[in-house]
Amino acid sequence: MLKSLIAPIVAYFAKLRFPVLFGITATLFVFDFLTPDFIPFADELILGLTAALLARWKKRKDPDPPTT
Repeated sequence: MLKSLIAPIVAYFAKLRFPVLFGITATLFVFDFLTPDFIPFADELILGLTAALLARWKKRKDPDPPTT
């Protein structure tokens, strides 16, 4: 059961260009969101947008070999 829930997440991470960097950024975003700060939501917005950018940055598809 757990394997069927984790498989789509692992497949999504496999398509990302920088999966480790996305994971670090998303973890920092959650940690930063839970800790209080002096300027509310300024750094949360930056980290959230960075995580969203890294989530959309997929690997490039290999071009098809030329046919002769």
